[in-house]
Amino acid sequence: MKYLSEFRDPALVEDFLNEIHKITTQPWTLMEICGGQTHSLVKNGIPALLPDKITLVHGPGCPVCVTSIGIIDEAIYLAQQRDIILCSFGDMLRVPGSQKSLLEVKAEGADVRILYSPLEAVKLAEENPNKQVVFFAVGFETTAPANALSVVLAAQYKLENYSILASHVLVPPAMEAILSDENNTIDAFLAAGHVCTIMGLDEYYPIAQKYKCPIVVTGFEPVDLLQGILMAVTQLEKGEYKVENQYSRSVLPQGNLIAQQTIHQVFEVNDRVWRGIGNIPQSGYDVNTVFKKYNARLKFNIDIIPAEENKECISGDIMKGLKKPKQCPNFGTKCKPEHPLGAPMVSSEGACAAYYHYAEH
Repeated sequence: MKYLSEFRDPALVEDFLNEIHKITTQPWTLMEICGGQTHSLVKNGIPALLPDKITLVHGPGCPVCVTSIGIIDEAIYLAQQRDIILCSFGDMLRVPGSQKSLLEVKAEGADVRILYSPLEAVKLAEENPNKQVVFFAVGFETTAPANALSVVLAAQYKLENYSILASHVLVPPAMEAILSDENNTIDAFLAAGHVCTIMGLDEYYPIAQKYKCPIVVTGFEPVDLLQGILMAVTQLEKGEYKVENQYSRSVLPQGNLIAQQTIHQVFEVNDRVWRGIGNIPQSGYDVNTVFKKYNARLKFNIDIIPAEENKECISGDIMKGLKKPKQCPNFGTKCKPEHPLGAPMVSSEGACAAYYHYAEH
């Protein structure tokens, strides 16, 4: 338990808080990218301990939240086909599509299974040669290597009954989209440590320079987050805009080169529609032409017209840092975890779920 105790040390927390209060002289708005960071911040009551001049807003780093309603409808379509086993991570099952969720079609008899790894799906395909196994592959750069590896393994095993429905999204293009928004108020980012563990730091230098915006790669424990906030505010108070790495125990400047090679072997960058935000150019991964036989969208000739999103859900404004969950008129009333209007209320990394479970409402 030494590992955890070090990064939740009350004395260190107090030292960082005192230093943040000491150096903060003017209002600053900081966005943490990752939903895991949001949950840690809110669960540990950190926003209330910061100076009033510091505002934390929550970014688009919840993979379930940003998965478009159109792709969820595609997954539901596949799940409803005879002889298809549709697999995904548990969070995805409760997110509403345009008509229903994967959990509801599972209740209606569809073969929808919760897995913890795409490699389990490959094994499932080996064990069920008379079924088509489709893995609903969502997530950021963090989950892309394992999903890509599942395709590589399926090819090595010469499996004809495995494919993925890819819905990967990329963090740097989303950061640029937020900073380019005319209503943007973000002064600095706390970048997601696990994404940078895979991809390294290189993509962040041009963003920090172009938008004059400090970016601090940060971990997920209270001491990580407070040190990251201190590093970001220190830069802002000095008028600097650098990329710094608070999470150096995990993040190397070059990232994980083997993981990157696996990603580039299977995926190509394409445009991606983000739920609540819209299309962001060059912000997603899809299966490349070399492995196209493992692309479920092509394999099953999916052609579904994207449905409109629920206009009562303001998830886009929340994930762009323009509003906080409690500013939604439906928060905690019409929208609750048991009947969500949108993904941020139901996902384990969703900002609305964090405020619902840990903050007074």
